[in-house]
Amino acid sequence: MNDNTIDSLREALKHSPDNAPLRQLLADTLWTLNRVEEAETEYSMLLKLTNDNKAKIGLAKVFFKKGSYSACNVILEEVIDNGTSDINVFTLYVKGLLKENSTAKAIEAYKKALAIEPNYFDEELDNQLRLRGRDEITGTDEEADSRFLQKPNINFSDVGGMEVVKKEIELKIIKPLLHPELYKAYGKKIGGGILLYGPPGCGKTFIAKATAGQVNAKFISVSLNDILDMWIGNSEKNLHDIFELARHNIPCVLFIDEIDALGASRSDMKQSSGRHLINQFLQELDGINSTNEGVLIIGATNTPWNLDPAFRRPGRFDRIVFVPPPDETTRESILRLKLNNKPIETIDFRAIAKKTEHYSGADIDAIIDLAIEEKLEASFNDGVPKPLATGDLVSALKKHKPSTQEWFSTAKNFAMFANDSGLYDDILTYMKIKK
Repeated sequence: MNDNTIDSLREALKHSPDNAPLRQLLADTLWTLNRVEEAETEYSMLLKLTNDNKAKIGLAKVFFKKGSYSACNVILEEVIDNGTSDINVFTLYVKGLLKENSTAKAIEAYKKALAIEPNYFDEELDNQLRLRGRDEITGTDEEADSRFLQKPNINFSDVGGMEVVKKEIELKIIKPLLHPELYKAYGKKIGGGILLYGPPGCGKTFIAKATAGQVNAKFISVSLNDILDMWIGNSEKNLHDIFELARHNIPCVLFIDEIDALGASRSDMKQSSGRHLINQFLQELDGINSTNEGVLIIGATNTPWNLDPAFRRPGRFDRIVFVPPPDETTRESILRLKLNNKPIETIDFRAIAKKTEHYSGADIDAIIDLAIEEKLEASFNDGVPKPLATGDLVSALKKHKPSTQEWFSTAKNFAMFANDSGLYDDILTYMKIKK
């Protein structure tokens, strides 16, 4: 189209000024030719003739082009409220919201666009609004409450061994709850955090749950996957909501597993979203906008050396406790518990416990599973369950080595060469290495 076309349309409108389709054509033509100011005039005049969405969308595009994002968004909100399913309207609206730094509203609008057209993809918007590779977390606050909030029916009497761990938890968490007046007299808050570290599968979650049962508190257990969200900003919101759930249900033990992944060093974070999440976590720990009085926070990590040092400051995770593999007595208890109600012959539990040094609770589970699989195969012939014997467990032991060994080989290096503060002395003690 050229100037002659524009002139012809203007001439026609002189004879028929209220012809809305004709004026729409002129406005769209001016827009296509990037004659923005003239297009704005025509779209504005058109809106005096008709309340048609086409005119509104045209004017919104003009405002976006001119940088008048607020005006653009107001118009598009009206179009969307009227029930449009035009994916391009939602796209422009989302981009306008992002220009105004309204990220939360932009995410909601983009979700609506995807609900209309699930396969729709806009690279610019995806890069700004989504964290790749994350699934979306959905659900109401009530669903979140029922999903995370528990009332444990176990306590320290159900935890075999782990005496050092229980003593540390008692000093930091249980005593303050039992003697709040003493702590208040000294101006100390009831709350704070303990960080449990050690090889995987050694009962960190179980001891945290037993802690809540010991003080008759509510228990919330979350991991990294419960917090991370595909939408920018939602991970921080999820984290805040979990802390708020704990604050509204005091006394409450908030257990955060995989804290090494959540609290990795900010200097190692390549994505700004990761740094934002860490900063949000630190704010929640400090109770900057809300008090954490009565919220008892227990974190668990397999790799404490990857944790941001800011997490270990006073008032945060200022007690760090090593959770070793279960001792011989505990291993025997685990074996008895796991084999309860299963078909067994007389088993020498003590002998098996002696042979499973350095095995985690998860390793013992694996040994029992291997032994059961062998017996199942033998039972298929006549359909009669064959009882497990000591020899079956000994055979399974030969097939499954302790998974903790790899962890200790890594931990040993940190304990020997990056341990100026004595943080990892317990690892050296467990491994019988002299400092």
